[in-house]
Amino acid sequence: MPVVSMTVNGRAVSADVDPRTLLVQFIRENLLLTGTHVGCDTSQCGACTVHLDGHAVKSCTVLALQAEGCQVTTIEGLAAGGALHPMQEAFRQNHGLQCGFCTPGMIMAAVDIVQRNGNVLDEHVIRDELEGNICRCTGYHNIVAAITDGARAMATVPLRAAAE
Repeated sequence: MPVVSMTVNGRAVSADVDPRTLLVQFIRENLLLTGTHVGCDTSQCGACTVHLDGHAVKSCTVLALQAEGCQVTTIEGLAAGGALHPMQEAFRQNHGLQCGFCTPGMIMAAVDIVQRNGNVLDEHVIRDELEGNICRCTGYHNIVAAITDGARAMATVPLRAAAE
C-alpha cells in the first residue's frame, strides 16, 4: 500500500492507504477528525468541505494520495487557543444552524468565500457562492447573516494562512 503524508491542522501526518481512499475517509477514519461530514457521496452537498492548500474543496472528490505534501485544514483546525474562529463564532451568534450536519462544511466554505471575495459581502454574492453547499433544515437566512457578520469579524483578525 502506498504511504500518504500531509499536514492536517498544522500537524504532520502519514499513513498507509488504499489508493482508492478518499480524503474525507482519510480524515475521518485514519485521523479520527469527525467534524468533516459525509452527506451525499456525490459531491452535491458540501458537508465534506475542507481547505486544501488554503482553498475550499469537497473532500469526497479528492483522493487522499492527491493531497500528498499538502496543507489540509478541517473544521477542527479553525479554532485557535480555545477561541472560536470569527466565522464559527458568527454562526453561533446568528444561529446559522439547526441540526448542525452541514455547518462544518458551510463554515469552511464561508471562510473561503471571504478569502476570495473580501470582508464586505452582499446577500446575492453569499447565496451564489453557497450554491454547492446544501442545508436541508433552514431557509439559509441565518446562514447568510452569519457569513455576513463572520466576514466583517474576519477583517479584524489576522488570517491564519499558516494553518491553511
